[in-house]
Amino acid sequence: MAEILTGNADVDTKLEEWLRWDKNETTRNEISKLAQDGDVESLKKRLLHRMEFGTAGLRARMGAGYNMMNDLTIIQTTQGLCKHLLQSCSTARTDGVVIGYDGRHNSDRFAKLATAVFINEKVPVYLFSKMCATPYVAYGVLMCKAACGIMVTASHNPKEDNGYKVYWGNGSQIISPHDKGIASCILESLEPRDTSWQISDLSSSGLVKDPYADVYREYNKDLTKLVQFSDDTPTLEFVYTAMHGVGYPFVQEACKTLGHLKIIPVKEQVEPDPDFPTVKYPNPEEGKGALKLAMATADANNCPLILANDPDADRLAVAIKLQSGEWHIFSGNELGALFGWWRWHYYRQKHPDTPAKDIYMLASTVSSKILGSIAEKEGFCFEETLTGFKWMGNRSHDLLQQGKTVLFAFEEAIGFMCGSSVLDKDGVSGAVVMGQMVLYLQSQGLTLYDQLNKIYQTYGFHLSSNSYFICHEPPTIAKMFAEIRDYNGTGKYPESCGKYNIKYIRDLTTGHDSSQPDGKPLLPVSKSSQMITFMFENGCVATLRTSGTEPKIKYYTEHRPDPGQGMDRESAQAELDDMVQCIIQYFYQPEKFGFIARSS
Repeated sequence: MAEILTGNADVDTKLEEWLRWDKNETTRNEISKLAQDGDVESLKKRLLHRMEFGTAGLRARMGAGYNMMNDLTIIQTTQGLCKHLLQSCSTARTDGVVIGYDGRHNSDRFAKLATAVFINEKVPVYLFSKMCATPYVAYGVLMCKAACGIMVTASHNPKEDNGYKVYWGNGSQIISPHDKGIASCILESLEPRDTSWQISDLSSSGLVKDPYADVYREYNKDLTKLVQFSDDTPTLEFVYTAMHGVGYPFVQEACKTLGHLKIIPVKEQVEPDPDFPTVKYPNPEEGKGALKLAMATADANNCPLILANDPDADRLAVAIKLQSGEWHIFSGNELGALFGWWRWHYYRQKHPDTPAKDIYMLASTVSSKILGSIAEKEGFCFEETLTGFKWMGNRSHDLLQQGKTVLFAFEEAIGFMCGSSVLDKDGVSGAVVMGQMVLYLQSQGLTLYDQLNKIYQTYGFHLSSNSYFICHEPPTIAKMFAEIRDYNGTGKYPESCGKYNIKYIRDLTTGHDSSQPDGKPLLPVSKSSQMITFMFENGCVATLRTSGTEPKIKYYTEHRPDPGQGMDRESAQAELDDMVQCIIQYFYQPEKFGFIARSS
């Protein structure tokens, strides 16, 4: 190895370590080539920096190095997870773990490597024999009574990425302190065991079982508790795209189980393809660009309804054709309003005597407050959590343990949890619940768009505008937020944004909340991420935050004008649009910081 040393002591130490530990010829050669080319800067990035394991698990580019997703980092991560699990759960060697994977490059291999690590430690593994939807792993953890679960997926990220998502034994994504415990154990477990690379014959191990058929059957059986149709219900046809992901067989089987729902597939996108050849971003949240083929399929079949999953089928997008001939793609907040209304309406029909105080719905703090407004009128309970389904899933578990009913939870990023069989967002159950809602509205002579307007008329306007800027330089992002906290060099937060006065400010990075008597926020504080919320005097709420998995600085705005202001929907929307431009101009300052706007 001496002939490819770089002369940088720190790099050379890690270079020798990598070449000693990595048994994958492709990634070994990738590192060797960088060393032979004298590319010290690339080696520094790849070998001296490690991906951080957090509550989102891991998500990064695939390639060679400790800061990327590859065989070695998967083994190291799993060794750390296994160590923490054995320390935290005395029954781990009897309960086992559930491991699933999506259709991305290397996903099945990474799942098998993780399996090998666990069986080396005599921990049984329920390894899915085929690619699966992410909700199936969350469901499988509960069904198998497993100690934890792993889903190998990067969800809707670009094709170059992959990820590693961890569920705990309660069926929810991990939160603190498990994330910190796992991260510490990873650093204590870096040297891979030789047997961890042996994945050619895992099925012969008595410690490996395939849960696919059982989870498939039981999941769909549970859907019949969530959605029911009468015999005289007509059949609803809808166009469906899996966005080159895994969702089609699962949504198709769900529709077959329930009846009355028929899929018209987008043929070019319905089979798994890790290269996502027909979309720039495999994310239905990106709008008309992502749904272009779905719209063409719908037009060709004269079908006014499109349902779309992201590649791991945990998110759901919905679009309908309006009378004008235009397609309307519902935002996550609009869908949250529709789902929340329907889950309450349908549940109340079936359970009229259940006390409303025992029924809960949840949403994350960056999502619309529409569920809170519905709860105020209807009497059920609404709770707000931090951003991410990990928080809503764990809170839902706590509520279920208290004997409460959790009807629905959502996040504006088109993530929806209908019922509590899956304590995470679920695009499969979301699709069939949406189908049920559409059929009901059709029986009333209404469209989804009509019903959304009725919800606003009943519970007040909740108009939102969400987007993001892209920045690959964390110090630049930190500077932007620092300038907001020291606005115009005053040492204080801003009192206005353009002509719009600010009433309260909550900063969950520093632990400041001017709306509380003690100045401290009710939600947990995290110094590792940026998040500031502005509550304006005109009723608008705006949150600026960084993403945990992508190089994005997001903004979430919602305008809820006071009914006494006499605003109609158009004027409220115009004011919100103007406020968003002020937020961009005065807070983001994209020209100054070089931020890249989201492409439409």
